[in-house]
Amino acid sequence: MSTCCLLAVAVVVGVAYIFRHIVVKGKRCTSEAKLHGKTVIVTGSNTGIGKTTAIDLAKRGARVILACRSRQRGEAALEEVKRESNSNQVVFMQLDLGSLKSVHSFADTFLKSEPRLDILINNAGIYMQGRTEDGLGMMFGVNHIGHFLLTNLLLERLKQCGPSRVVNVSSLGHNFGKIDFDSLNTHKALGLGTSFWEVFQTYCDSKLCNVLFTHELAKILQGSKVTCYSLHPGAINTELARNTSSVLQLCLKPLTTYFFKNTVQGCQTTLHCALQEGLEPFSGRYFSNCTVREVYDKAKDDAAAKKLWELSERLCGLA
Repeated sequence: MSTCCLLAVAVVVGVAYIFRHIVVKGKRCTSEAKLHGKTVIVTGSNTGIGKTTAIDLAKRGARVILACRSRQRGEAALEEVKRESNSNQVVFMQLDLGSLKSVHSFADTFLKSEPRLDILINNAGIYMQGRTEDGLGMMFGVNHIGHFLLTNLLLERLKQCGPSRVVNVSSLGHNFGKIDFDSLNTHKALGLGTSFWEVFQTYCDSKLCNVLFTHELAKILQGSKVTCYSLHPGAINTELARNTSSVLQLCLKPLTTYFFKNTVQGCQTTLHCALQEGLEPFSGRYFSNCTVREVYDKAKDDAAAKKLWELSERLCGLA
């Protein structure tokens, strides 16, 4: 092999190494906060960054509620989180974010059985089309409306236990999102298409909902001791795309294995937003790589955020 070829290979390997170990790995949450006496809810905590987040919080002494749809997977995660954290202060409570009835039931059970709520981490997400049992678009219903309702039902408890935080896991994909209010009013869905790009667009739209929800929530919470943050966890090698085609998953496997974060790396910005001291002035803001970031105008549009809030209230029966 010629010297030029060897040099080119060395450059490619070097760039790949730098990308993987510096860009992909990202920053870590530096907070050493202990959480004894604090209670945290983590939705979608039976897998991926949700489970890893729960393990970290339990290690810090928090009472952690694993809010998951599948009882079988949730109870399996419960045993793993207890074992990995060496804590018995971990509880599974069933929550199906695609069912408004289930969200109400979860909130009722939680409020009756748990005296505190210090941190609510809206982590669960889904990447698939379809309809919820309430007739909402699946990604709009699970990724946004379910968490919107859950947060509102638990807001008074969060206020009573302040200072407290709401952390909404969004995505860099929100940059590609748009909110089609005509589609929401007519079809109760962000999009109806089923092609690869149409499904991706709907997912991005739902992630924009997360950022706008956080933006408006911060305004509503002004004067209280509750703050809220949205975030991009990074490109994570998790089960989010488990409902996509097997061919696509196979094609993406080499990419996700080498260039995507693992779950420990991927939960760092969630932990930062939940724990880092001094973030109160940044309530309503968007974080990535443990750093507050600027967003496009559409992600901090006051009128759109308020309109989405009011529409969400109607769709989940709060208005």
